[in-house]
Amino acid sequence: AASASAFTTSPAVRVSTSLNILAGTQSAQERVASVMEGRPEENEAIDKLVKANFPGAISNKEMESKVASILEAKGFTPANTLLCTSLCCDELARNLEDDLNKVYGHNFNLGGLSGFPFAGNTGFGAMSAHVPDDGFCLLVHGPHVGISKDGVIGKVERSGIALVDNCCGSAIAASNYLKGITDGGAKITTKLQTFSDFQQGAVQELI
Repeated sequence: AASASAFTTSPAVRVSTSLNILAGTQSAQERVASVMEGRPEENEAIDKLVKANFPGAISNKEMESKVASILEAKGFTPANTLLCTSLCCDELARNLEDDLNKVYGHNFNLGGLSGFPFAGNTGFGAMSAHVPDDGFCLLVHGPHVGISKDGVIGKVERSGIALVDNCCGSAIAASNYLKGITDGGAKITTKLQTFSDFQQGAVQELI
């Protein structure tokens, strides 16, 4: 016969499931310095091109350092901050995202083509529920644009590819769609786009 003890239960013990977003004692500023250590200096020629076309532009290094310093003064730390991003799918957008991952930990991704937050209300609600107790959320969002070494806006050289590619291809396609409407050659449609290209269809209608 089975032992009666096999059917007895013990009171449930609530165990905390809270986790540090990024373990360790280093501050955000120290982590940024560590990420940037040994990284080559900015290409002066490209830096000059960017600033000539986008006055006030700053490098990822400068931006990350400023963000860490300003937010640290407000109580944001790698242990109490959830990083959330809404950037384009383009692999070039991962440079900034990867740097911030090393400072604040893995990001909650809301983004899709052109940087639009395609995760929507459901995604934003889920992200909000993941913010540490009494902690913060750092939301990084926006589109991106390429610039070639010859100074052509909307173009970029990619490693291993001879073609000088569009960047952001999604935003350029949407811009061309809009131009087609304003020039009278295309029709406005608000119908649900085909599922196989839903995000690009949404980008075009949103713009």
